Amino acid sequence: MTSKADFTDEEWARLRRAPIVAGMAISLADPGGPIEALKESTATLKAATESAEGGARPELVEALAGDISATAKERKSPLGDFRPRGALAVEQILDELRGANDLVGRKATPEEAEAFREWLLGAAQRAADAAKEGGFMGFGAEQVSEGEERMLAKLREVLG
Repeated sequence: MTSKADFTDEEWARLRRAPIVAGMAISLADPGGPIEALKESTATLKAATESAEGGARPELVEALAGDISATAKERKSPLGDFRPRGALAVEQILDELRGANDLVGRKATPEEAEAFREWLLGAAQRAADAAKEGGFMGFGAEQVSEGEERMLAKLREVLG
């Protein structure tokens, strides 16, 4: 069983921010207004921090979720010092998630690594589902836009 003790502080911070970064990828895939961004951020944080029903996730993911929750309660950003910027922001996000996935793949059990990937993809999907995109006053809007669908596909590819 893999725990926080198996990672350096920097590695743990990378793993802790990974679901938030996955949600950020969705927000950047099809930027909406401030209300959409708030809904997507809230959905991502909720997906990242809620416990699995019946304790169905490995202890590693539960520990990360608990750590994100504690960080948020302290009013600290779970992203830490990670700030993707400019035209390369999406690539920086994908590289960050690729690195987190590789790290878990090296240090955790295959079951824990799979649960970690599912956790990240679940956070991204919740962000995509959080707000309708496009349309006018709600009419003609899509639940998940084409841009978000493409980003979800990229995330699945990056995370294997």
